[in-house]
Amino acid sequence: MILEVAMLNVKPGTQEQFEVNFGEAQSIIESMHGYVSHQLQRCIEDASRYILFVNWQTLEDHTVGFRESKEYDLWRSLLHEFYDPFPEVLHYQSVYQNP
Repeated sequence: MILEVAMLNVKPGTQEQFEVNFGEAQSIIESMHGYVSHQLQRCIEDASRYILFVNWQTLEDHTVGFRESKEYDLWRSLLHEFYDPFPEVLHYQSVYQNP
């Protein structure tokens, strides 16, 4: 399993609408091949910062299957206007896992 981690800096004052749009957008990733689960968390110290965790079966499920899909165009139209700067997205694989 691959963990996608995106640090999201949302333009101040747009957090409420971002969360509404994310509520709609999350059904897009949930429908994608290789999707496992996700979490969106808002920072306590800075309410315009979020972190998104998405678990994918493979790296390609995210980088090719999702990012090169027509569904990604809808995802982008719902969310990308809120970011400043555009998020850094990195992928991680488990080294140690507590049973």
